[in-house]
Order: sequence, then structure tokens, then C-alpha cells
Amino acid sequence: MNMRERIMSAMKMAMKDKDTLRVGTLRLVNAAIKEREIALRSNEDAGDIDADEILQILSKMVKQRDDSVKAYEDAGREDLAARERSEIKIIREFLPKPLTEEEVATAVADAIKETGASSIKDMGKVMGALKAQYTGRMDFGAAGASVKATLA
Repeated sequence: MNMRERIMSAMKMAMKDKDTLRVGTLRLVNAAIKEREIALRSNEDAGDIDADEILQILSKMVKQRDDSVKAYEDAGREDLAARERSEIKIIREFLPKPLTEEEVATAVADAIKETGASSIKDMGKVMGALKAQYTGRMDFGAAGASVKATLA
């Protein structure tokens, strides 16, 4: 079963269970995927998006919600922050298991070695290699800081 079918199946199950939060979140996921497909149709890259692109969309949605949680907590709106956390949990069900800190450090070292990076100017190449291999499994903000510290 591909990623899209898994999401649709989960949404149907949530509808049967009358889980409104889950249904709403999965509808947002489907809408984001559709939006990306429509954007691609306007270019020459017409067609369905692949699993990697769906992972990128899901990762972006989690990051947006993480930012919202911080903003809501700063504003004293714990009720809204809790809802965002619930949505993050639902979206993460469709993402691969995230890498541990040790695995991220190993991946960064391997990417630096693989790309032959020797200075901070090569950071883009290293980050590109990491994104190509670990989409949806790595926090690229933290990885970027690690790459910067290693290359500096």
C-alpha cells in the first residue's frame, strides 16, 4: 500500500470511528498533497507526486505545527497547543521513525566524507546529500547546526 492509500485508508477508518480531530488532520494532509499536485500540473512535471514528496509535505506540516505549539504556549493558550500536539502525533504516524542523535551525527559525518566537504562553503552540498537520503527522518535544522560546527 503506498503512502497516499495509507492516508486515505486511515481517514476512512477515522470517519467510521467518528474521530473528528483525526479526520480533520488527515483532510489537511490530503489537501496539502492535492495542492502540491496542482502546483506541479502548472509546470511541465505533470503527474502524481512520489512518496519522497509526500514525506517532505508531512515533515513541513509537523514543523509548522511545532512552531504553532511554541507560539500558543508563549501566548498562554495551552488548549490550542494541545490540539496542535495531537495533530503532530497523527501526522507522524505516516513518517518514518526519526533518527537518534547518534545516527544524525553519523549521517552528518558520512555526508561530509561522501561530498568531500572541507569548508563552510560546502555546507549546501552536505545538506543536499542529507535531504536526499533522510527526508522525513531528520531534523534538518539541528543537522545544519551540526554540519556548520563540523565544517567551521
